Amino acid sequence: MKKMSFLAAGAISSAILCGLWTYIAGATGLSIWAGFAGCTTYFASGKRGIPAIIKSVSNNFAGVACGMSILVLGNMFPTFGYYGIWSGLLTLVMCMLPKFEKFNCSTGIFIGCFTSFASGGNWQMLCPCLIIGAFLGLGCDYLGEWIYKFATK
Repeated sequence: MKKMSFLAAGAISSAILCGLWTYIAGATGLSIWAGFAGCTTYFASGKRGIPAIIKSVSNNFAGVACGMSILVLGNMFPTFGYYGIWSGLLTLVMCMLPKFEKFNCSTGIFIGCFTSFASGGNWQMLCPCLIIGAFLGLGCDYLGEWIYKFATK
C-alpha cells in the first residue's frame, strides 16, 4: 500500500479544521471568508508556527490600515480624485512596505487591504477574524504534519 503524501495529510487537516471554522463562524456571526483570508496569509508568510502568526497578522493589519485609509480619505475628500487617487497613493505605500522586514509579506498586506473593502470598512469584525484565521492556518499546518507522521509510521 502506498504511503500518504504530505499534501494529502495537509488536505485532510485543512478539510477538518476549515469545516469546523465554517460551522463556528456561521454559528457565532463571525466572517467565514475573513478567517480564510487570515489562514491564507499564514501559509503565504513563508514561515511556520508563532513567527508565521506574527508575520501574517502584522502584514494583514498593515493592509487593513491602508484599506481603511483609502475608504476614509475617499469619503472625506471625494472631490479630490475620489477613491482613485487615494487608492493609487496607498497602493504605492503597500508596495513599499515589504522593504521593511516586519512587513515583507506583500500578499498579506494586499489581503488585508482588499478584505477591508469586502467588509465594507467593518474593521472591528475583520481584525479578530484575520487573527483567528492565522491560528486556523497554524492548526491546519500542525495537524497536517501530525496526520502525515501518524500515517507514515
